[in-house]
Amino acid sequence: MATAFLPFAHLFEAFHGLMAWFAPRPAPVPRQATHQPRPAQRIAAPAAKPLRVLRVVEPCAPRAVAGRMVISGRMADVCAELDRLAAQEAMRA
Repeated sequence: MATAFLPFAHLFEAFHGLMAWFAPRPAPVPRQATHQPRPAQRIAAPAAKPLRVLRVVEPCAPRAVAGRMVISGRMADVCAELDRLAAQEAMRA
């Protein structure tokens, strides 16, 4: 008996879809802004890292020996520090 009602259910489903197609739809309601639009925010540039100059001296080396130097930072700052060290060395010689 259930198989006899199956085609009727499909027919009713199709009829329901057809009626929904012709049914009046409610008009869209315009949305009201709940807040004012924000202007685009600028992304702050990360703070420039300071120039680091590290002098590494071996414990057994005499004090007159320069040892090794590690200079880190922005390329312009590193170049300026190297120029300053070269000028300082030229004044001693």
